[in-house]
Amino acid sequence: MIRWGPERARAGPWRGDRQVAYLSPVADAPVPSAAFVRRCLEQLAQRGYHRVVTGALSPAESSGFLAAGFEISEQLHLLAHDLVRIPDAPIGAPVRRAGRGDHISVLRVDHRAFPPFWRLDPGGLADAVAATPQSRFRVVDDGEVVAYAITGRAGRRGYLQRLAVDPDRGGEGLGSGLVVDGLRWLKRWRVDHAVVNTQLDNRRALALYERLGFRRQPLGLSVLSAGLG
Repeated sequence: MIRWGPERARAGPWRGDRQVAYLSPVADAPVPSAAFVRRCLEQLAQRGYHRVVTGALSPAESSGFLAAGFEISEQLHLLAHDLVRIPDAPIGAPVRRAGRGDHISVLRVDHRAFPPFWRLDPGGLADAVAATPQSRFRVVDDGEVVAYAITGRAGRRGYLQRLAVDPDRGGEGLGSGLVVDGLRWLKRWRVDHAVVNTQLDNRRALALYERLGFRRQPLGLSVLSAGLG
């Protein structure tokens, strides 16, 4: 964690690459200012990193990064759910809380479900769980882990942080069931709305989220990057 006054951001190696760092705002902290982002870049350069990549940022969150010299490297759909009506989506396989012993299996599913740029390493998985003050980490275990989801909340805001289903088990409703499980958890905690993002070309994920009641927002998200030195 990098701190400067009330401003905070999480930082570390991107997907285990010691040359590339990630830098991501904290959900319950102020929007990063350009001065804070520059301070973060100085610290990361001192630690030997040569490039920095952000998490998925809203236009408001992006402003300080862009002013500090970042550029857009990828754009994403942002979708929101008002949690008023949550559909039924039963899962035809056991769902349970994820434990530390599941991390290797979870990462195997993650690597099968996502292209290389988006795959998590152990540090990225830990960061996804810790990105919000409270989180719910569930796996579908059908003799082995075949799907997982991480849902987070910060105050009255909810986040579907990560969802992955083994491609060999696609079409069985595992992803839908995990999303609904997370939405119900958020609603029990009186969260106002939940958001999720997905790549522009991930039509299957986009269709799943919209089928479950998420609606595309007019302003999407961006992943930004900057060189150091």
